[in-house]
Amino acid sequence: MAFTLPPLPYALDALAPHLSKETLDFHYNKHHASYVTKLNALAGSAPSLQALSLDDVVRKGPGPASGLPAGAYNSAAQTWNHTFYWNSLAPNPTGAPTKPSEKLAALIDKSFGSFDAFKQKFSDVAAGHFGSGWAWLVQDKASGLLKIVDTHDAVSAFSDPSVTPVLTCDVWEHAYYIDFRNARPKYIETWWTLVNWKFAESNVAF
Repeated sequence: MAFTLPPLPYALDALAPHLSKETLDFHYNKHHASYVTKLNALAGSAPSLQALSLDDVVRKGPGPASGLPAGAYNSAAQTWNHTFYWNSLAPNPTGAPTKPSEKLAALIDKSFGSFDAFKQKFSDVAAGHFGSGWAWLVQDKASGLLKIVDTHDAVSAFSDPSVTPVLTCDVWEHAYYIDFRNARPKYIETWWTLVNWKFAESNVAF
């Protein structure tokens, strides 16, 4: 099967003034699209890859044990991660603070002590991540509690069968350099303004 670039869930300028149209155009139409193109190029010469869905490829995880062609996991995971990232965000033209529902807020409090403690810890993990990668809010399938993890480069939290991804923040430099240059903490502060709490709640098992 051919792998496709999912449409953005909003217009390129919908996250402005927080993330510019130029950033989304570059990030989505150049970076995100390039991973889909690379994945399809690999699939063209790998029949075993053609038989898999994007989820199937990402669930196999990185490394030789996956049995995937070289580069396939990275391209698939980056395609999956970026789609999840776009859905983790929602337009907020006024910039007014957004909050999770009472039900999700209660689980955040149970998992981290308070919303403020969660926000600080997530921001610290995202800002402190060395190099390129992703910061994730995930739900542990065994305990039901939420936790924060970071993954390097293309690695996806979706590849870990013990957790369910809830939200993600892209900390690759291409996600923020046009608007914030190398000021990752400022970008993360802006990310909070755009968090799609309805999407987050849809990924949680209560």
